[in-house]
Amino acid sequence: MPTQSSEMAATVSIRLHPRGVLTVTIGGRLDIDAVGPIWREVMGKLEGDKPKQVVVDASGIAYCDGAGATLFAEMEEHAGGAFEVRSLSPEFHPLLELYTKKGLTAPATEVTRVPFVEQVGRAAAGLASNLYRHVSFVGELFAGLLFAVRYPKRVPWKDTIIIAETAGANAFPIIILIGFLLGLIMAFQSAVPMQQFGAEIFVADLVGISMIKVLGPLMTAIVLAGRSGSAFAAEIGMMKVNEEIDALTTMGIDPVRYLVVTRGIALVLMTPLLTLFCSFFALCGGAIVVMSMGYPLVTYIDRIVGVVSLGAFLSGVLKSFVFGILVGGVGCLRGLTTGTGAKAVGDSTTSAVVSGIVLIAVTEAIFAVVLYALGI
Repeated sequence: MPTQSSEMAATVSIRLHPRGVLTVTIGGRLDIDAVGPIWREVMGKLEGDKPKQVVVDASGIAYCDGAGATLFAEMEEHAGGAFEVRSLSPEFHPLLELYTKKGLTAPATEVTRVPFVEQVGRAAAGLASNLYRHVSFVGELFAGLLFAVRYPKRVPWKDTIIIAETAGANAFPIIILIGFLLGLIMAFQSAVPMQQFGAEIFVADLVGISMIKVLGPLMTAIVLAGRSGSAFAAEIGMMKVNEEIDALTTMGIDPVRYLVVTRGIALVLMTPLLTLFCSFFALCGGAIVVMSMGYPLVTYIDRIVGVVSLGAFLSGVLKSFVFGILVGGVGCLRGLTTGTGAKAVGDSTTSAVVSGIVLIAVTEAIFAVVLYALGI
């Protein structure tokens, strides 16, 4: 039966159909003053009849606020089966979707299965697009670094020094620890088979070439990708979520030059230094193993100096520069492309680490082929 509120012109009509479908027709202004009587009558009908489906005819609603949306949410909660709202004015749709579980979305249709070839094509296209975006952004960062070299007075060096201390200098303990243990382990593992041929002294050659040319830059870059690249993605991602990036753009400040270039300069300066320390302490670890075999330290140093050429040393330094640009660029890119919410920041951080390590490995493979072709 129709019910009219005492103060506002809100009406409700409830009808139970033979197949268990309860139709609720609501009209007028559905606000906090009028929703009380309607709430009691509708909830009583739902609890008493327990219908299989509830259909709300909202074509007559002229106004709806949070109280009315709460009524819809409560009706959906107590509906025994399906719940549907029909003919509600479009201006009230966003409000209703905030309160109800399903909102006004249409029932899900049957999902068609995508052919395997199409899935592979989509994945390949997505991978190519992602790679292009990474390479493009790294190129933009490199252009920003050249701009900083050309116009050093326009670089916020104070912020750059702070970032270099946080992202680079504070990573010094973990870098030297990993380098020392890596050199120690490599020397021990290689000494076992070499002892069979009386060639223990060649452990110095192995540790020297592998650490200075390959593993020193590689391990330093991987540690920085997990430590500093993720931090860059989280910092810039939170700025994106808090709309600070938009504020910088509104003030006419380029976010790439203000946020990305400073971090890129910091890593480009710190990565080669950390790489040198990592390789040095790895050689120290190898020296301990060689000296434990009865060889003097001067013999170990002579082998290192004799086997490590200037080209191998410079190739390791060059790699560290490139790896620093990659780690900084990928971390900042993931931060700038962060979505909304805390989960998006976490996803950006994870993606920054994974993407950074993959790009480092691919770049190392390219360097290996090029250096082999050059005879270095």
